[in-house]
Amino acid sequence: MENKFELCSVILRVVLGIIFFIHGFVKFQGGIENTVGWFSSIGLPGFLAYGVALIEVVGGLALVLGLFTRWVSVLFAVLMLGAILKVKLAAGFLGNGQMAGYELDLAFLVMAVSLALTGSNAFALDQLIFKGQKTKSATSLN
Repeated sequence: MENKFELCSVILRVVLGIIFFIHGFVKFQGGIENTVGWFSSIGLPGFLAYGVALIEVVGGLALVLGLFTRWVSVLFAVLMLGAILKVKLAAGFLGNGQMAGYELDLAFLVMAVSLALTGSNAFALDQLIFKGQKTKSATSLN
């Protein structure tokens, strides 16, 4: 690990991965049909619940392991942007007494955007799997 920045990105990646994994797991554990119904009640197609939960579980695990960090982070940023705009924005930044606000979703969005822009290579399986490819693409950009 070269510097403190790499350590920070690993911590960010692992924590965000755990959070999303747990959120997705709970959607399946509690009965995905409940989430399908909730999606429908807010005007979204119910089948999107399966996609969101799957992205959260698989993507969360991928982040913890350091696989496809940038791509997964983009997906998480899109999910958070959708959650803020479709669900939380009306409640305000801190909430309205009946529902939480979008402050936490905004923090997750910023974390995901940060990882999407910078990546996180330390302690990442990507480093093992794509070892030779990284070197070639890095030298061709210079």
